[in-house]
Amino acid sequence: MPRRAKPPFKTLYPTLALALAAALMSPAAASAEIRVMVVGPMTGPYQALGKQIRAGVETAVDALNATGGIDGERISVDVEDDACKAENAIAAANRAIGRGDALVVGHVCAESALAAAPVYVEHDLLAITPAVTADRYTDKRPGPTLFRLAARDDAQGTTAGAFLAERFGRQRIAILDDGSPYGKPLAEATRRAMNEAGKREARADSYEPGAKAYRELAERLIADAIDVVFVGGDPGDVALILKALRAGGSEAVVVGGDALATGEFAAAAGPAANGTLLTFFTDWRRGGDADGVSATLRMAGIEPQGYVLPAYAAVQLWAAGRRASGSGEGAVLASTLSGTTTPTVLGAVDFDPKGDAEIQGFSIFRWQDGALLPDARD
Repeated sequence: MPRRAKPPFKTLYPTLALALAAALMSPAAASAEIRVMVVGPMTGPYQALGKQIRAGVETAVDALNATGGIDGERISVDVEDDACKAENAIAAANRAIGRGDALVVGHVCAESALAAAPVYVEHDLLAITPAVTADRYTDKRPGPTLFRLAARDDAQGTTAGAFLAERFGRQRIAILDDGSPYGKPLAEATRRAMNEAGKREARADSYEPGAKAYRELAERLIADAIDVVFVGGDPGDVALILKALRAGGSEAVVVGGDALATGEFAAAAGPAANGTLLTFFTDWRRGGDADGVSATLRMAGIEPQGYVLPAYAAVQLWAAGRRASGSGEGAVLASTLSGTTTPTVLGAVDFDPKGDAEIQGFSIFRWQDGALLPDARD
């Protein structure tokens, strides 16, 4: 029979013995684990978009864990709700640092992403957003560990402006914005691209966001015989502007940005939403690279729309970077991703020097009977 440990061990080294026992009993020692954080609006008007990111991350992590994780270490997901608020985003970022999370995937709204970015950079944490489109997120990038899989607002504006000039070149177009960090740059980029394509706006206007009604704005547009209204702004406000136009007898086509892809807009606008056009990210479900993952998601009752597949790709990029570099350090991963073409569900991904992915940007979609569909003439 095996001998028991001699009593002197306990008397001479009690502190070491207790420390060793505690270490062996701790969860970390029993099962090595890598933590990643998904963060975005899990409540509030943009929660559908936050939950798309969560679904993509959790599905990608499940796939990694099913094949042994990374070097035998399983991955767990921490979910944080920033509610699109800067203070919540900073708090979530600090909690990620405290937990020792190795990756952040998320933020939907520019304000929250910009607020949290310096925290990630200061602590050498790799952060990949599949959703934030604001140009300044990477134009004023505070450090090399920040990356973006979403197309930039200037790319969205380029798509929208060229589309307006081509589709509505003979009609009177108004460009509106709400003055926000999202709406104003989008409207300006759209107007600039439309002008460059040879079409001038009939009217440019700003409005105060958060109003309960927009009858006066609608009356000005109707008096100016506007046929098409491009709006850079909050989906709830755009829905009210659209309803005010219809109440005034206008059949003007309303066009917007990716914010109108939310169910909030369709619900708030009701039947008036039919025919509304918007720029939104390329539908990655339509390509061959995502077929297998899309099938897995659908079996779980998740439609792989919006940010689901880009969020999945963010986890793939991180995992590929760790395997290629053999390191979990943010700076090393950033250097690896910056110099590598990585296969993902979105296709091969490269990053430019700013950290923006060089992938296809936006397409034109329309709302019809409660469904967001690719525009047939796009």
